[in-house]
Order: sequence, then C-alpha cells, then structure tokens
Amino acid sequence: MSQISKQLGKDDSGATAIEYGLIIALLCIAIIGSITAFGGAVNAMWLHISTTITATIGI
Repeated sequence: MSQISKQLGKDDSGATAIEYGLIIALLCIAIIGSITAFGGAVNAMWLHISTTITATIGI
C-alpha cells in the first residue's frame, strides 16, 4: 500500500494539465480585456473610414 502512495505522490501529469488550463484561461482574459478596452476605438476608426469613403464617392 505504501508503494502505491509513493507512486501517486510522484505522479505530476495532472498538475501539467492544470497549468496549461490556467495559462489558457489567462490568455483568454487578456484577449477579452484588450477587445473591451480597444473595441470602441476600433469601431470609431472604421466608422470614420466608412464615412470618409462614402463622402468621397458621393453615395
């Protein structure tokens, strides 16, 4: 029984999966945060471009 306990104590394959999961979660939070922060500015930029093109073409 003690050998099984020692083997389970040395097994760290589950820890690696958890670490990868945490890294992916942090990346998702960073992406969502940047989209939220810059979303309005990007939308305003495309609106300005669209308005300028429309005014230039005369539609």
